[in-house]
Amino acid sequence: MNIVLLGAPGAGKGTQAAKLVEKYGFAHISTGDMLRAAVKNQTPLGLEAKKYMDAGDLVPDEVVIGLVKERLQDADTANGFILDGFPRTSTQAVALDSELSSLERPLDAALLVDVDKEVIIKRLTSRRMCRDCGYIGSDADAACPKCNGEMYQRDDDNEATVRNRLDVYESSTAPLIDYYRGCELLKEIDGDRDPQVVFDAIVSTLGL
Repeated sequence: MNIVLLGAPGAGKGTQAAKLVEKYGFAHISTGDMLRAAVKNQTPLGLEAKKYMDAGDLVPDEVVIGLVKERLQDADTANGFILDGFPRTSTQAVALDSELSSLERPLDAALLVDVDKEVIIKRLTSRRMCRDCGYIGSDADAACPKCNGEMYQRDDDNEATVRNRLDVYESSTAPLIDYYRGCELLKEIDGDRDPQVVFDAIVSTLGL
């Protein structure tokens, strides 16, 4: 099964992607990870992407889609893939559909993990991270439950920054959600529940 994963920052996409990978063996294709790997390995597309990244510019759609096409040649994608972080706009979605069609590997679903904006704000602003081991907890953790290290709040988890990130997400991604709805690929999941309940709903909705 080939899936595009959609959802706002803090909606729990990463948690659900990890569960799908573990249970079904899908390849998790994170465009951020892919860009970093391509730059590190100095592939032709990686070197092209690095020019834009070094200048602080967005990597062009055609470079990212080229990386996705390269990634889909890997054997671990045979059981299906989860695209995370791309596409971000309807323009990118149209280009991606064209490339996937040429590879005869079209999308089966666009999965939207939907969580109310105010719930996400509360979730992210209460998030705390351990300075020593990276454990992610909440403001209820006086010390890290894993290593007893110091828990701190990331700079980008303050309310003003979180609200701005969500506004940017909504303005850029709303047309993308409409695009996949128009393609009859959109599957919406209520993400404001226990992660296991959300996962069970995803499995049922996708017919896995």
